[in-house]
Amino acid sequence: QVQLVESGGGSVQAGGSLRLSCAASGYIFDSYCMAWFRQAPGKEREQVARIGYDGLTSYLDSVKGRFFISRDKLQNTLYLQMNCLKLEDTAKYTCAADPLRCGPYNYWGQGTQVTVSS
Repeated sequence: QVQLVESGGGSVQAGGSLRLSCAASGYIFDSYCMAWFRQAPGKEREQVARIGYDGLTSYLDSVKGRFFISRDKLQNTLYLQMNCLKLEDTAKYTCAADPLRCGPYNYWGQGTQVTVSS
């Protein structure tokens, strides 16, 4: 059973930074495609960032240059470094994993709240 547990969310001022972590357990392969999603109240869920099994990354246009996704294979942990945070970044952030390809994602965490204030 694959489990994903997020941490690192909280409240920050606009312009500040946060680093989210997603600890994974139960993997049978060394590397999966993994991604971060977010959903704000009243809005649709959107994919924020993705890192493939080959290490290639992609980002939502609105976070390019500010957010950075990475993984620590030894500790089986996914990260999302968020810089220059804006009010619009306020959302619940969730990590997801796919053992074969980057979507559909088979496994999801419960999410961690990020709140950006002025």
